[in-house]
Amino acid sequence: MLGNLNGWHLLILLVVILLLFGAAKLPALAKSMGQSARVFKGEMKAMKEEDKTADASKTSTVADSTVADATTPATPATDSAPDKKP
Repeated sequence: MLGNLNGWHLLILLVVILLLFGAAKLPALAKSMGQSARVFKGEMKAMKEEDKTADASKTSTVADSTVADATTPATPATDSAPDKKP
């Protein structure tokens, strides 16, 4: 529905917003919206970085355990009975 707006519709919408909020409050409203958008972007970036570090720590933990398994020498199976010489 918003795709059908032309220049006149946007102008009328701007006039209605101006009448509702007043000319004095519009700059404060725009500043507030800009700050909110900036905070939102910062939080999203922080969440993405946390996800990357969490994924990296999971990967390194799995890799460390795999390396530890590969470097641990296997112990040979021993009989519990003593060797008897004939």
